[in-house]
Amino acid sequence: MTIAQSSSPLAQLLVHCRRFADANAGPDGSAPTPARGLSVVRALHPGELMVAVQKPVIAMLLQGRKRVTTLGASFEYAPGEAMVIAADIPTVSRIAHASIAEPYYALVLELDPAILRALRSAVSVRSGKAPPVRVEPIDTEVIDASLRLARLLDRPEALSVLADGLLRELHYWLLMGVHGPAIAALGVPDSHAGRIARAVDILRREYARPIRVEELAEAAAMSEPAFHKHFRAITTLSPLQFQKQLRLIEARRLMLAEGAKIAQAAHTVGYASVTQFTREYGRLFDAPPGRDIRIANAVA
Repeated sequence: MTIAQSSSPLAQLLVHCRRFADANAGPDGSAPTPARGLSVVRALHPGELMVAVQKPVIAMLLQGRKRVTTLGASFEYAPGEAMVIAADIPTVSRIAHASIAEPYYALVLELDPAILRALRSAVSVRSGKAPPVRVEPIDTEVIDASLRLARLLDRPEALSVLADGLLRELHYWLLMGVHGPAIAALGVPDSHAGRIARAVDILRREYARPIRVEELAEAAAMSEPAFHKHFRAITTLSPLQFQKQLRLIEARRLMLAEGAKIAQAAHTVGYASVTQFTREYGRLFDAPPGRDIRIANAVA
């Protein structure tokens, strides 16, 4: 029996998320909800490899299957499982199973450091080291809180009043569960993860301009050698590599989703040389930008 055929809370969560995504999903399959940081993802077909510099998230898989490679390891997860990514790290992913008859659905929540900080001062999180990427069955309490939130997606007035409390509860159960040790550091401003997050925020907001490492190290309140060490340890990339991936990922979105020409996309994200852009794009996506545009146009 599949989740969709049962009457479990997880099946009810799928019903509400499916209804919202079917009505609101954009061309990329994402359906942002009115609740801060919460979205539903839908796919009708298995997808191509997607490269992203992922923000800290929990992705709860409700139908279909997905394969993600990051930090040198690969994870394939199935309905009823959640992947937590507790750091800003690059991922390569592919939706492995989806069809028109049985689409892929996932409920995705960006982890909110402000909520985690507030909770850290009020609760005791179990100690211990945990990998920044982990796949586990979704905790019962997480399903319950997510379901109560999903039930309000088509009730905007109720959602505007209750969403903040439900998001706080959802973060609480995540901290208390198997993923707690991995995400707890996101709520500690003076931890290495918290300091590097301040630099990552600058890179995400201002990726198109030249950014000196000294500026990033100062934002993280670290010396340059310490900043380089901890930045790579947490993100697996150097600051320059991180910025480069952000630029290339945004350029790909501009070309495929908004119809930008190659040179236009390159200059928009900060490249002075289209030749360099094309070369680095091919290295990251294993294909030149022109091929990706032709494929996108053929599918459209």
